[in-house]
Amino acid sequence: MIDKPLLAAVMILLTLSLLMDYSLSVYTVSHFGYADFHFFIRQSAAVFIGFVVMVILSKMDPDKWFPIVGLTLFILFFLLMIVMQFLPSSLVNAVGGAKRWIQIGPMSIAPVEFFKVGFVFFLAWSFARKFMHIRKMGFFEEIRAFSPYLILFFLAVVIIAVFQKDLGQVVVLGGTLIVLFLFIGSSMKFFFTLLSGAFLAILSLIFFAPHRMARIKSWWSTIQNDILSLLPFEQLETLRVATTAKEPYQISNSLNAIHNGGFFGQGLGNGQFKLGYLSEVHTDFILAGITEELGFVGLAFVTLTILFIIFRIFKIASKVRNPMYYLFSIGVGLLIAFAFILNAYGISGITPIKGIAVPFLSYGGSHILASCIAIGMILMVSKKVPRDVQGNIL
Repeated sequence: MIDKPLLAAVMILLTLSLLMDYSLSVYTVSHFGYADFHFFIRQSAAVFIGFVVMVILSKMDPDKWFPIVGLTLFILFFLLMIVMQFLPSSLVNAVGGAKRWIQIGPMSIAPVEFFKVGFVFFLAWSFARKFMHIRKMGFFEEIRAFSPYLILFFLAVVIIAVFQKDLGQVVVLGGTLIVLFLFIGSSMKFFFTLLSGAFLAILSLIFFAPHRMARIKSWWSTIQNDILSLLPFEQLETLRVATTAKEPYQISNSLNAIHNGGFFGQGLGNGQFKLGYLSEVHTDFILAGITEELGFVGLAFVTLTILFIIFRIFKIASKVRNPMYYLFSIGVGLLIAFAFILNAYGISGITPIKGIAVPFLSYGGSHILASCIAIGMILMVSKKVPRDVQGNIL
């Protein structure tokens, strides 16, 4: 029996995504002259296909199909991320010089969304084979044993952060990798060494990319007064930067939209900041749009549903006996958690905006379908969880 509460929670968010994409895309539809139901129809198609794929995967035998599906995702989309850098512009959509989407007829696919699921599977598959029953290792033994995974991750960083200019996805993958190292028994010394290395690597990627430096400066300009006013040292005034227009404007309007929502919101369809004040409101800023129209109540509902999904995934992980299923479930839960946290922190100004989609909510066929594949594989695994006669997890 599959985990029905998990399936129900995912479908609730997917249904909400249809309602909010239709409501929040009204200005974009008008500005670009699209048909009224342009985004709704495209999102509906993605949700429908995702649901079908999720159900099909949930009915498969995990002992036979789980490795096949996972390895296919990992190998196919890793190769696609490499090949797409050499494809002509007629086949690849480029934004700001970054090739992120492969155009297939009327659809575009972002391989990185599917690669994330495949990467987590590969880690789970390989870790389960090599480390789950190994004795405790010394620090240098850990470095030697884990270096192949770090090299693979470095290659992914080059492709995703350098060629695709998508640092947010690297942060999600890197955080998931580091935490999974802990789950297979790595030492805290190794964990903090990786954490320090990751921090320095992120700083380097930011420092050597002008567009990222501009984004950091624009984010800092929105919070510098609050931070510097708390510190008594006059020398720190040299950290003050001039206010720029783009990012603070977005973050300011995002915060205003959240504030405008109040406790119960302005009502579905009655948001004001979606009318040209807040771009990408049905994608990256969908949480701000939801909060304005449905209020704190709506945001709390979304947050609790996301937490419930993560809780059910971790509960399934805690009960399965196969270490590969266990590690994969943990990894998928981490992907969802990190993506939601990064998006929520970004739209509220706590961290710079990363362009990370909200799981199961933001407009976009690739991330919806990839998320549904991940949940479908979790549902496949959930059939291996021991249950009582009522179907409750023991």
